[in-house]
Amino acid sequence: MTARPDNAIVLAAGLGKRMRPITDTIPKPLVRIAGKTLLDWSLDSLAAAGVTKAVVNVHYFPEQIVAHVVARRAPRIVISDESEQLLDSAGGIVKALPELGEQPFYILNADTFWIDDGPLNLQRLALAWDAAKMDILLMLADLHQATGHCGSTDFLVEPDGGLRRSKGDPAGLIYAGAAIIHPRLFKDAPAGPHSLNAYFDSTIAAGRLFGMPMHGHWITVGTPDAVALAEAAVAGALTESQ
Repeated sequence: MTARPDNAIVLAAGLGKRMRPITDTIPKPLVRIAGKTLLDWSLDSLAAAGVTKAVVNVHYFPEQIVAHVVARRAPRIVISDESEQLLDSAGGIVKALPELGEQPFYILNADTFWIDDGPLNLQRLALAWDAAKMDILLMLADLHQATGHCGSTDFLVEPDGGLRRSKGDPAGLIYAGAAIIHPRLFKDAPAGPHSLNAYFDSTIAAGRLFGMPMHGHWITVGTPDAVALAEAAVAGALTESQ
């Protein structure tokens, strides 16, 4: 049986410009949806999946995030400070690698979350992970199970679960802001700012990017208008699951 990841990183260092004016005074991960911060939606999902340590990277209003997580007991929080330079998604992971270890770990975006339907999606992701053939395994959402998503699709899924870029094909799926990744992928990575997107492309080329469709409802919060939509989606999803 595949061992579940013990460690994770929550990418929480973004500027949240599209969420202004809300983010004029708080960082986006501390925006509350249905009484819970976006960051806590992520951290609670990790705790439920058995993750023991979560790295949270910070840049914008970092002291607010540090103060917010200080009381958490599960998972144990380690702050990766990017106050001096914002490193983008992959750069933030590279900086945090000493804390993330040599085994596969979860990555979560702090501005997306989901309501599980049935077995926890992060546990399903761990069960689907196969280090022999995968370098990255993405959690994917269908357009019909998403709230707040304004763009098109990201990936098409091959019969074996392998992924290729969908180029907007409506038959494709959305990257749902959660993944398992093997640290060997960053062996020769630069230390400065760079994006995970380049790694998606390189693993597609190598046949080592895979995806798993999630079960439940996926929510992304990109603008102030999305807050009310997200809260309604949470209420609806929780009602359906009862």
